[in-house]
Amino acid sequence: MTFRNGLKSLLRPEDSVLVLIDHQPFQLTNLNSHDPHMAVNNAAALAKAAKAFRVPTILTSVIADRGGFIFPQITDVFPGQEVIDRTLINTWEDRKVVDAVKETGRKQLIIAGLYTEICVAMPAIQAAGEGWDVTVITDACGAVSVEAHQVAIQRMIAAGCNMMTWLALASEWQRDHARTETGPAFIQILKDHMAGSGIAFLWEQQLLNTPVPPAAG
Repeated sequence: MTFRNGLKSLLRPEDSVLVLIDHQPFQLTNLNSHDPHMAVNNAAALAKAAKAFRVPTILTSVIADRGGFIFPQITDVFPGQEVIDRTLINTWEDRKVVDAVKETGRKQLIIAGLYTEICVAMPAIQAAGEGWDVTVITDACGAVSVEAHQVAIQRMIAAGCNMMTWLALASEWQRDHARTETGPAFIQILKDHMAGSGIAFLWEQQLLNTPVPPAAG
């Protein structure tokens, strides 16, 4: 089990690999733990964050000819990238996916997908048991009920997995506002996917760039 304390336990982009699992139309139709709009928004934000921080990302679907293709909001972030289509419900039993992760040479395994209680919990628990440092991005996941989502999270925590949200992950990857090579992309993701903070930032820029009217003389 990985102990989630101390500086070394924080996630680093150079040590991270992301697996996005089954963000497909079929799963979305019975998503009841989250607003579907928010689930799509958060998954897209997570994908953009991974690209901005140069984190290798594996895209995988299950029986796509019947369940539908991965949301374009995700695949558009990685144009031309192969989506690994599976028949196995447990992604971590699919040799092609596991080999793709291992080829990155990274051990901080980050997972998000639909459904939390099935397609996320199974690979997360198995990978944690095999020694991977597993983090699940809970708000880029979703389940058939709030109960199913919460129970899955409890089950994964008991197995040694770490839980985070996409914004917490992106902030941990950024870590320092002085990192100007990723700062602009990070801010752009906030503007596109964090309505409150993003719009407030735009408003702040508007105010800073609005000339102060001369005092009446």
